Amino acid sequence: MDGFQAYGAGKAGGAFDPLTFIRQPQTVVRILCWLFSIVILGCIANEGYVNRPEEIEEYCIFNRNQNACNYGVAMGTLCFLCSTAFLALDVYFPQISGVKDRKKAVMADIGVSALWSLVWFVGFCFLANQWQVSKEEDNPLKEGADAARATIVFSFFSMFTWAVQSLLAVYRFKLGSDSVTFNQEYVDPNQQETVEALTHQNYSTIPMGPIN
Repeated sequence: MDGFQAYGAGKAGGAFDPLTFIRQPQTVVRILCWLFSIVILGCIANEGYVNRPEEIEEYCIFNRNQNACNYGVAMGTLCFLCSTAFLALDVYFPQISGVKDRKKAVMADIGVSALWSLVWFVGFCFLANQWQVSKEEDNPLKEGADAARATIVFSFFSMFTWAVQSLLAVYRFKLGSDSVTFNQEYVDPNQQETVEALTHQNYSTIPMGPIN
């Protein structure tokens, strides 16, 4: 069985339409997740480390907690790579002919998106707490303050964009399950009439024996 209208995509082998692809809700949200990860990564990498005038060694602007900056950089990098991979999968998805393979892809989208929503929730709470308890004397020149706030804000946004992406994947899964069930149970009336006609013809050509 091919993937006709299974899990939010048409029959495999169709022409790729960039405009239709970009207008899809999951694509829009996926691009937002991708952009937010770049913003978070850029803010921490460029302005997340500062130092006092009398000091040479830089330290993390989030309460001098190196783990906070490391967490932001690691999550931003991994989120960027994950978003890129799933964008590529979304482009390739209509070419997947197997319904089971499409189902696996959608289920992976649900799980990964839900996980990233949780990760960014933890990251938002962690970074916001560390920024709140940061000492003003550790940042006398106010360097990186805007970058720190932007990191926290976009961590908050990322939490919701990934949650929405997970919900969209759940909707695609439900839509796909319904369409697959329909395709398995649906019988073309014309095809049914043809089968009945052939069956009737076969029975009518059976020779009748003498009746004793």
